[in-house]
Amino acid sequence: MNTAELLIEAYSRVPDEVEHVLDGLTAEELLRRPDADANSIAWLVWHLARGQDSQVSAVAGTEQSWVSDGWVDRFALDLPALSTGYGHSRDDVAKVRAGADDLTGYLRDVHRRTCEYLATLAEEDLDRVVDESWQPPVTLGVRLVSVVADDLQHLGQASYVKGLVLSARESR
Repeated sequence: MNTAELLIEAYSRVPDEVEHVLDGLTAEELLRRPDADANSIAWLVWHLARGQDSQVSAVAGTEQSWVSDGWVDRFALDLPALSTGYGHSRDDVAKVRAGADDLTGYLRDVHRRTCEYLATLAEEDLDRVVDESWQPPVTLGVRLVSVVADDLQHLGQASYVKGLVLSARESR
């Protein structure tokens, strides 16, 4: 297995597990939040897809799928067009209202584009500096690992919230 294949394998875990998290939840349950300051499953999945789309397109030098493939219009969120969720207030989180089909479709589109880019990489590409605003500067390899790590953290949070939602459903 080469580096590109390893990265593709890591990134491929995300959409498969997201589909598992979304499976069986109603539209209302996707929007449920453990408390007013917490994130919903819909927001967490949207945010992990937006983060991956934004970060990978930036290093690939391509337009975000969110814009180029029309997802921004399909979701029609009352947020700035290129919002990724970073720094969202509780009110902003509540504005992310999306169904499982749109969330899954967008993430699958982002994943496809990410894998297409990853397949082009050679090992020496991973040492290219992509962000000099950090000390030490961030390389492509570090950025790609950071993105998938962030996605997996938000996926774990969504899975936890699903457990709370299912527990509440059973106690009714």
